[in-house]
Amino acid sequence: MAYERRAGHRRSAVRRVWSYCLLLTLPALIFFAILLYKHPVSLAAVLLLISCLLLYFLLISAALVDGMIRPLQTLSNVVSSLREGDYSFRARGAGSADAFGELAWEVNALADLLQKQRVRSLEATALLARILEVMHAPLFAFDRNDQLQLANNAGLKLLGLPYARCFGRTARELGLGDLLAANDQTIHAIGSNQRPSAGPTRWLLRKAVFRQDGAPHTLLLLADVSLPLQEEEQMAWKRLIRVLGHELSNSLAPIKSIAGSLLGQVESVHGEEAVLRDFRRGLEVVEGRADALHRFVQSYRQLAQLPQPQCRLVAIGALLERVVLLEQRLAVELVAGAPVVVQADPDQLEQMLINLLANAVDASIANHVRAVRVSWHREASNLFILIEDSGMGIANAENLFVPFYTTKPTGSGVGLALAQQIARGHGGEIVLGNREDARGARATIRLPLAHE
Repeated sequence: MAYERRAGHRRSAVRRVWSYCLLLTLPALIFFAILLYKHPVSLAAVLLLISCLLLYFLLISAALVDGMIRPLQTLSNVVSSLREGDYSFRARGAGSADAFGELAWEVNALADLLQKQRVRSLEATALLARILEVMHAPLFAFDRNDQLQLANNAGLKLLGLPYARCFGRTARELGLGDLLAANDQTIHAIGSNQRPSAGPTRWLLRKAVFRQDGAPHTLLLLADVSLPLQEEEQMAWKRLIRVLGHELSNSLAPIKSIAGSLLGQVESVHGEEAVLRDFRRGLEVVEGRADALHRFVQSYRQLAQLPQPQCRLVAIGALLERVVLLEQRLAVELVAGAPVVVQADPDQLEQMLINLLANAVDASIANHVRAVRVSWHREASNLFILIEDSGMGIANAENLFVPFYTTKPTGSGVGLALAQQIARGHGGEIVLGNREDARGARATIRLPLAHE
């Protein structure tokens, strides 16, 4: 319809030009008719002169029409190409010093500008796509109907679905309805479909609203704050442990000393044997409990007083063999991998592995299955040590590394927290989860390899 109107306008413009040419030749025709009237000539001569004159006027008018219409048609074609996104056409005659030349120059300049803007837009789009691809923070964009329109690789990994199965689905169907309705800068715990046994991860939600094609869209950006929050929690625990440990140690030491002194003087006291026996038993209980509480507090103070690792080259194979030999309650299977060397503090690393292996052995013995396996392998620039047990598995993975949290009747809740602190002090991490191939749990220790 638009093309028909444009064609009709072009025909009317040509018709007007021809009409103007005819009006220009009309005075000459009238003058020629008057001249023939006053000076009669033969009919053949009149027809010949009229034919020559009309042919001359037709040629001049056609040249005039072509000189005016053709540049406009060329400019119209160039503008039409620009409208359709083709910036390769240029108008000719841009160098002439007339109105058509200036118009052609301006149209060509507009085409060059649009072409540069298109190239910049394509480059910016490619850069944005590349940034979204390498971003570790999940990102989602939803339209006004809460349907997913954009997601980066990290977001797809969090959902555990390919892009084709996510695009166009609502936030409620994807399990993100609560995030879309939540306020900005709030923390949410979301489990990854790729690593369900690792427990939920805490994310900081950032929301923004933008418009595309005039329609409002909502942008969701998730930042993993699990590690910073855990570090803050550990710092709070350390401060609490320092205060409590100092106060309890200052009080328990004199209590134990006084109880020991009184216990030594009981023998010199005269009185009924039953009373003295009760008195002696009470002092022994006070002394024993004070000593036990002192050891209990000292074990917790390890979290707050863990020194910086003194790193040197450590052969993992020899270290694991030594740790496995220390466990005497059952035979631990050691699956040897390729020789690997890490830059670590051997004392702290050995303590970390002893704690994790002891937990694995405890879980297997409690489940009446005497099977624990230790193995290691390398991937890229990281070493992975796996300790697998045959226990009942992990029921509550969220609180495993929280100090004082334990599922053992006689546990202190320090071992796993201390092991995680040692691993992170070496630039690594410990992940605890249930095994997929059998019943039980698996502890995966990631440590960076030493530079070749």
